[in-house]
Amino acid sequence: MEYTASVNKLTGPLVQELIDNADKLRLDIQTLDNGCTIIDAGINVPGGIEAGRIITEICLGGLGTVSLAHSSYTDNWPITVNVHTSNPVLACLGSQYAGWSLAHEKYFALGSGPARAMATKEKEGQVVPVEDLYKELDYRDEAATATLVIENDAIPPLEIVEKIAKACAVDFDKLIIIVTPTSSLAGGVQVVGRVLEVAMHKAHELHFPLENIVDGMGSAPLCPPHPDFVQAMGRTNDAILFAGQVHIFVKGSDEEAEKLANALPSSTSKDYGKPFAQVFKDAKYDFFKIDGMLFSPASVIVTAVESGNSFRAGKLDNDLLNQSFGA
Repeated sequence: MEYTASVNKLTGPLVQELIDNADKLRLDIQTLDNGCTIIDAGINVPGGIEAGRIITEICLGGLGTVSLAHSSYTDNWPITVNVHTSNPVLACLGSQYAGWSLAHEKYFALGSGPARAMATKEKEGQVVPVEDLYKELDYRDEAATATLVIENDAIPPLEIVEKIAKACAVDFDKLIIIVTPTSSLAGGVQVVGRVLEVAMHKAHELHFPLENIVDGMGSAPLCPPHPDFVQAMGRTNDAILFAGQVHIFVKGSDEEAEKLANALPSSTSKDYGKPFAQVFKDAKYDFFKIDGMLFSPASVIVTAVESGNSFRAGKLDNDLLNQSFGA
C-alpha cells in the first residue's frame, strides 16, 4: 500500500477550527509553560456534541466526514453518528485507532489521531514506529505539527507531553493534545464515531488483505452520557456492538467478501449478549480478558466491487441497546 497524504497536515484546519471557536464549542484552550497546546473538551468545561464531531474528523486524520442525523432504525435512539471515508485503512487504522499506550506513574491513556503516524522510538539501534502496525501499513507521516487525541478525564502530566513531543520529533509549541473524557458529550461522540474503525481493526485481525478495502461508511446511535466512567464507556461501546451498522467496499472474490461479512459482526464473539459494562465487570476490569472479536459493529454489509454482489450479516439488538442506555 502506498500512502502520500499527511494526516497531520490534513487535520490542521480542523484543529484551528476548535481553537478559533473555543467559546462557541465550549472548549478550553491552554498553553503549557513549555508551549504545548492542550484542548480540553470536557474536563473543566462542558464541551459538546459539535466539538465531538470535529474531534472525530481529527481522529480520522482529515480523511473522513462525520455528521449527525435522525434515523428510525433503532426504537428509542434516533440521533446517529455517521462516518464515511474513501481511505478507510489509513483514516481508521493509520490515524483513528487508539493504539499508542501512554503511561506515567498512575496516569494511563491511549493515544489516537494523526500524531501516532509520526511517533517513533529507537530499538536495537534503529528508529522504528512506536506501533508495529505502521510497518505493515508502510506509512510514516512527516509534518510541522502533531495532533494527538487522548481519552481521559485529566490533563496529561508533563512527562507524557514530553514523551509525545520527543517521539514525534516536534517542538512543544508544535504539539496539540486534545483531551476528551469518556463521560463528556464530546468524548461520547468521538468513541461512537469509531464504528467504522472497529470494523477495520477486526478485518485486520481476521487477516483480510487491507489493500483490498477501498471504501467504507458506518453509523451508530449517539448514546446518552453517564457520570460513571465504566457506565459511560459501556454505553459508547454498546452503541456500536448492538446498533452499529457498517458498509465496506472491497476488491477480490465473492467468497472472500462473504467470509469477511460473516466474521465481522459483534454477535460472533463469545462475550456478546450483555451490556459492555457488565462484560467488563465480569472480566474483573481487565480488558485483556475480554474476547477481542467483540469489538465490532452489530450489522455489516460487504460489497465486492468487481462482481457487484453484496453480503449481509449480523443484526441490531434494540433490547440490549435499551438496557445499556437506560431506556
